[in-house]
Amino acid sequence: MQQIMNPDIAALQRMTTSELRVRYAEVFGEQPSTWNRVWMLRRLAWRLQALAEGGLSERARQRAEELANDADLRMTPPRMKTDQSIPERTTVITVPDKPDDRLPAPGTILTRPYKGQAVQVQVLHSGFAYQGQVYPSLSAVAKAVTGSHTNGFLFFRNALNNQKEKQ
Repeated sequence: MQQIMNPDIAALQRMTTSELRVRYAEVFGEQPSTWNRVWMLRRLAWRLQALAEGGLSERARQRAEELANDADLRMTPPRMKTDQSIPERTTVITVPDKPDDRLPAPGTILTRPYKGQAVQVQVLHSGFAYQGQVYPSLSAVAKAVTGSHTNGFLFFRNALNNQKEKQ
């Protein structure tokens, strides 16, 4: 059996993805939830053919209604149009910075031997001072000292433990 292709369906194959999205919105009354060109082609071709030839039989419609009553069809709600204003539901609260309880008080100098030299780091309110530079974390200082990524708390563990014993 040879089928004659509807000219509207043939025109769909020459459309770009953006044009398909516009045509989809015209036919279905809503924007597609995807940019997948093949999916839109299939959906549009099915819908245009159904409109041209009458769609499903009455028996098929009744069966579809029975199945629809048993299941939720839409898994996600439709997206709101961008021109609609969205009520503000998010509140921003600034939380004061809590100092890390693993660190000694600002102003403390941590000393650790490394390759025969003493590494001295001063604890600041907003970082750590080492050789005239301020680093955001102990790990950044440890990387500057060793040249490789190292956990700062592990690298300075003995110095930190000594400071806790003095307190």
